[in-house]
Amino acid sequence: MKIILSCLTALMFLTASAQTDSVAKFKSVTHSFGKIKQHVPVTTEFWFTNTSNKPLIIETAVAECGCTTPEYPKTPLTKDKSASIKVTYNAENPGKFTKRVTVKFANIKDPVILTIDGDVEASKP
Repeated sequence: MKIILSCLTALMFLTASAQTDSVAKFKSVTHSFGKIKQHVPVTTEFWFTNTSNKPLIIETAVAECGCTTPEYPKTPLTKDKSASIKVTYNAENPGKFTKRVTVKFANIKDPVILTIDGDVEASKP
């Protein structure tokens, strides 16, 4: 069952990436923090380039939980220009995690899914 879920997840990422390649090219849509400390925020940046002939606008970038905070450019990105979406994660609970941020571009039907993961080490009392 885990293999099937892994394959479906990989297919989802490839599909989301392929559908937006005509307007935005991401360097990567996944990031692994590895081991991090509980209650110590960590941040990564997902860099992308506007590969279309029109200005690219991010309508929304929404995290699936309150422990993950995306920051994204609010101004249009012109052709061949690059920008990043910062994603900060603040772990409340120890253990492995996987979190997603759904990025919706204006006038593009399918969103891009950015994924972070890692392993939270419990803070020492």
